[in-house]
Amino acid sequence: MAATPRANTPHAALIPAGEGAEERSASLPMQRRGWGPTTTHTHAPLGARGTAMTNVALFGAGGKMGTRIAAKLVADGGYAVAAVETSETGRDRIRAATGLEAVTPEVAMAAAEVVVLAVPDRAIGAVMRGIIDLAQPGTAFIVLDAAAPHAGEMPERADVTYFCTHPCHPPLWGFETDPLPGRDYFGGVRAPQGIVCALIQGPEAHYAVCETIARVAFAPVARAHRCTLEQIAILEPALSETVGATFAMALREATEKAIGMGVDREAAVDFILGHLNIELAVAFEMFPGGRFSDGAYHAIAQAKKQIFQEGWLDTVFNHDAITQSVREIVNPPVAPSR
Repeated sequence: MAATPRANTPHAALIPAGEGAEERSASLPMQRRGWGPTTTHTHAPLGARGTAMTNVALFGAGGKMGTRIAAKLVADGGYAVAAVETSETGRDRIRAATGLEAVTPEVAMAAAEVVVLAVPDRAIGAVMRGIIDLAQPGTAFIVLDAAAPHAGEMPERADVTYFCTHPCHPPLWGFETDPLPGRDYFGGVRAPQGIVCALIQGPEAHYAVCETIARVAFAPVARAHRCTLEQIAILEPALSETVGATFAMALREATEKAIGMGVDREAAVDFILGHLNIELAVAFEMFPGGRFSDGAYHAIAQAKKQIFQEGWLDTVFNHDAITQSVREIVNPPVAPSR
């Protein structure tokens, strides 16, 4: 059955318009790097769970991530979801997955207490500029990546909440053993994962409301880590993409090189993935008593000189480099290659 927005909790009762606006505007410059959680707001929390459903406007509802989140929120039973989707394919997808009929942004925003932006990073700025004036004071906006807010794409408005969350994805080890056939690599199906969350601006009481939604959206969640926005940007793109994804592709290229030199493909893949399992366990101290052999330590020391440029860590994790990276994510200089 399709859920429609319900005005069950007047926003005026949540956050009085104009209260402390001058102070908050001065203390929350939206273009600076590294916003952290703030407690300058003194407003009441969003709608109470258990007494009324929380009205959620979900933008990008028919995309892969949006459909996942919509299904989780609908199944939870505590949320009235208004799905916003521009494409016909997306509308069909969200209808088939949840029974929700897509509505216009105006309809969705009319009663929205929380707005979830499941849209591409490069589209968040445009979407936000189109809907920010439709939001009632006290509305909480949840973005699923640090790139757009860290790049200054969120409009300046002191009487709304901005919250960022992102999944860690299921770890190689730690929460449970997931049999390889049908393994949940991405998360959100059956493999527990961690999530990171940041209250960019807004009353402290809104953090718990938004984290609860994030836990539902990415369930099953083993634990939630509270971070600042800048810390999430350090984790992604710097750590997980600039370093992690690059290393992953380098490993793939090295494996293909070994195959090209005559090693059987299945043997090469079995060998590298098996060794990565134990090598990562040793490197991250997940294997009690585990250590590399003396020969391996020697090979590592020699290889670092050949593979890595001196000072690469400081170059990658430089604040200016991270800011430039997120700006290119939201405003790509060229079409991304796949």
